[in-house]
This record gives sequence, C-alpha cells and structure tokens, in this order.
Amino acid sequence: MAIKKNGFIPSSAPEELKNVLKAVASEWGDKIQDMEEFHVIPLKGAMTNEVFQINWPTIHDDLHQKVLVRIYGEGVELFFNRDDEIRTFECMSKHGQGPRLLGRFPDGRIEEFIHARTLSAADLRDPEISALIAAKLREFHNLDMPGPKDVLLWKRLRTWLGHAKKFCSPKDAKDFCLNVLGDEINVLEKELAKDYQEIGFCHNDLQYGNIMMDEETRAITLIDYEYASYNPVAYDLANHFCEMAANYHTETPHLLDYSIYPGVYGGAPEIHLCISHIFR
Repeated sequence: MAIKKNGFIPSSAPEELKNVLKAVASEWGDKIQDMEEFHVIPLKGAMTNEVFQINWPTIHDDLHQKVLVRIYGEGVELFFNRDDEIRTFECMSKHGQGPRLLGRFPDGRIEEFIHARTLSAADLRDPEISALIAAKLREFHNLDMPGPKDVLLWKRLRTWLGHAKKFCSPKDAKDFCLNVLGDEINVLEKELAKDYQEIGFCHNDLQYGNIMMDEETRAITLIDYEYASYNPVAYDLANHFCEMAANYHTETPHLLDYSIYPGVYGGAPEIHLCISHIFR
C-alpha cells in the first residue's frame, strides 16, 4: 500500500483510499481540493497492520480533523479470518465499543481517531488501572455478538499447530516439541471444557498495546479484534495475566519474563482484576 511514511498521500496511492478519505472529509463538511491537504503521520505499536494518523484542515483552517487509517497486513490469514474480524469490528462499532468505522477500502479501513493513550507494559500492573480494565472486560464479555457462540480456542490451537508443523524445519519442530503439543491440547480441552466454565465474547489478545485509556475520564477502550471470539472467560483473563510478563518494546519481544508474572502478594493486580470482574 503506497502511503508515505511521513508527509502527504502521493498521487500513486490507490484510488479507493483517496475516494474514501475525500468522502469522510465531505461528510464532515470539509472540501478537499488536493490530496496534499491530507497529512500522514505513521503510528507505532501495531503488530499485524500498518496504522497511520491522517490530518486535514477544516473549513475554518485553524482546526484540523484526524482519522486513523489501518492498512491490513499480509499473510495474516494463517492466524485469523479477516472477514470475521471486519464483521466483528463493524458490530463493535454499532454497539458503541471501540472506535467508529468511518469507511472501508479493499486493503484497509478508516476508523475514528481515539483521543487516548495506549497503555504501557508497566500500566498493566497498576492496581487502579487493572480495576478499570476489569470493568471494561466484564462489559466486553457480556456482549451479545451475532453468529454461533461456539468456543473457538481448541480449534484455533490445532489450526495453528498444523501451520507450525508445515512451516517449521525438523530441528525447530523438535526444539519446540511440536510432536507432543497435539496431545497437550487434547488433555487441556478435556480438563477445561467443563459445564461450569462461563463462556463469553472474549478479546483473546489483551496485551497492553490493545488497551487505551482516556487520561481525563479514565475510560478504557479495547481495540484490535482480530482474534476476538467466544471462549471461556477464564481464558481471556489468563491471557491478560500472561501479557503482564511481556514487553514488546525490547530486543527480545517474543520472550516473556515470567519472573514478573503477577503473584498473590502485595495487592497484585490480578486480584483486583478477578474481584472486579466477578462482582460487577
């Protein structure tokens, strides 16, 4: 996708993107005469897509509108279904969850720009912020989303394992013990797929980069729904705890530091998260 990393949208950019941007601006009462009126600022932190802040002057000149343009990443079909993700985003937008959907084009979409900051790794361990996340999670888990409400976790794990076996070398497959992971998935499914498990609509990727907070109102917004599906609610909480051991802004972002995994002493954030989630 031809979008300048800094500066303006070039004339070589896809016509669909330019037309949708002009349509959004026009809907807000702004008339764009030249594509160079759109100013492009690349945003960091996205792992699956490329994201850009697009600004343009309003009819009052001294004010600027801004939107977020998301360019879909390549090769992601191995991990999730893009059509499902788009349907989820559209439904979330209609429910008032997350950013509003402003427009779509073949390789991406235009979203409302949320005036909030993305959380950091350290933020996840802040008890106050953890309680706010818990409240938002309970709201999220109670959403009534369209389509089947089947647990996707086990099917997804087996699909990913199949892809890993296909693409890994024999040495890597041995190092990662891929030959026994299938049996482990079967055991876990048998032990954890009990009737008492609460099933809800889960985010399934609750790392700090997918959680935003308005500094003034302290409102929490969950973004990026690529992996969202119905699953055991306990899985979503467990995934979030594992993300407390992650820092994706280091030289080894793929390695989790389980020495900082949340514990049970000192007002640990997971206690606030679980209690807040259960009693809200």
